[in-house]
Amino acid sequence: MAGNKTALVISAHAADFVWRAGGAIAKHQTLGYDVTVVCLSYGERGESAKLWKESGMTLEKVKAARRTEAENAATALGVHDIRFMDLGDYPLILERDDKYKLVDIIREVQPSFMMSHSQYDQYNTDHMYTTSIALEARMIAQAWGHNPGEKVLGAPQLYLFEPHQTEQMGWKPDTFLDITDVWDKKRAAIECMEGQEHLWDYYTNVAENRGNHFRRNSGGQSGGRPARYAEGFQSVFPRTVDEL
Repeated sequence: MAGNKTALVISAHAADFVWRAGGAIAKHQTLGYDVTVVCLSYGERGESAKLWKESGMTLEKVKAARRTEAENAATALGVHDIRFMDLGDYPLILERDDKYKLVDIIREVQPSFMMSHSQYDQYNTDHMYTTSIALEARMIAQAWGHNPGEKVLGAPQLYLFEPHQTEQMGWKPDTFLDITDVWDKKRAAIECMEGQEHLWDYYTNVAENRGNHFRRNSGGQSGGRPARYAEGFQSVFPRTVDEL
């Protein structure tokens, strides 16, 4: 991946990266980033109720359908590379070797920044588990004694994307990203997720609400930028700056 700036999104299930970070992915693709998405599972057990209501459905059929949806969404967003670890969901569990595979990906990508879920989610523990794994894998990727001779990771920011029941998760955004110019790409990716059609308009409303927050925090009626759609993120680590 030499040459381009890079970013890495670690998604618990195959649709999470679309709802919560699709705009950021598309935006950074237009800025010249190679964005890699890692889906730890397909969300085949707990995120695919619509499919399970169909006659004759099997686990493998659900997984295949969710993979196709995610691949189509990734294409719509301009994802550089999407990888599926197929570790199962509800519950999602990573063994030591699985963690090391994720570390390998992090070192390979060498992301300028990373994205994953909120640190607390009592409605979906797969989500907060994924972020704990992302933090652990980031730490291991920074360790000089892990597979000596490989390029170690620097200190990419980890941005936590918005959970579903936002006000109950202790998630507090400190960053709003204007995605107005790539909204059509995100909406197209959203509509690839046929197994969760009930969320299409919900996440459109979220983007509109965050657009309002972007306008207010960029100056409001005294010159704020007229963003119609935005995404919110909470950063985990302090920023290092030379000027405020």
